[in-house]
Amino acid sequence: MIKAVIFDFGQTLVDSAQGFRSAECEVQKRIYADLGTREWTGFIADYRTIRKEFHDSSNFSRHDIWNAVYSLYDKNPDKGLLEELEEGYWEKICADTVVFPETKRVLEILSTRYSLALITNTQAERRGGSHRIGGFPELARFFSPIVVAGEDDIPPKPHPAPFLQCLEELDIAGSEAVYVGDDWNIDMCGASAVGMHPVWIQHCTVERTWPVRESTVPVITSLLALLDLEQLLSRGIK
Repeated sequence: MIKAVIFDFGQTLVDSAQGFRSAECEVQKRIYADLGTREWTGFIADYRTIRKEFHDSSNFSRHDIWNAVYSLYDKNPDKGLLEELEEGYWEKICADTVVFPETKRVLEILSTRYSLALITNTQAERRGGSHRIGGFPELARFFSPIVVAGEDDIPPKPHPAPFLQCLEELDIAGSEAVYVGDDWNIDMCGASAVGMHPVWIQHCTVERTWPVRESTVPVITSLLALLDLEQLLSRGIK
């Protein structure tokens, strides 16, 4: 019996894709200009390689990424510039984050049937306790607990620790929980490893190339599909 539905945040409840793209582009241009070296194509290839290496190891700290880029070019960044870039980065993302149209309605209905919780990786926001969910009180009110993995010595997803902590706080077994997220490795694999029922959301409004996976995990293109959760889990329909 399902007792709880647990959600990821970004690209699951809200669309921040354009914000992240715009913020990244602005940072890349500023760092490139500050380095004043090499042609753009080589720089951007180096930047993206370093960023991917950090993200693959679940390190989302932009300061670490940016310092590594400067180190590659044998230069030390100005700390004031990095702080300015960080501030502008999050302002851009928050300004361009949009709640999916159906999110609030789905949460309102589901909250009458199940406990709702949130497990999201920190994206290395400027300071602890400042995850973007705090900027959406109309959504945050539905969730208890809210687990921000990557803070307070909690390893980031897909490590089992944040999933297990959430289950412990809900006082349920993994088999009694559904986990809804957009990332295959971080969300689907992480949830499956602790016995949760994963649901992979590939939202119809998100411009993204989704990886192809041979799996029985249900795939949905809108949160509305969760309103018939039992059927979704039994048939794995979209």
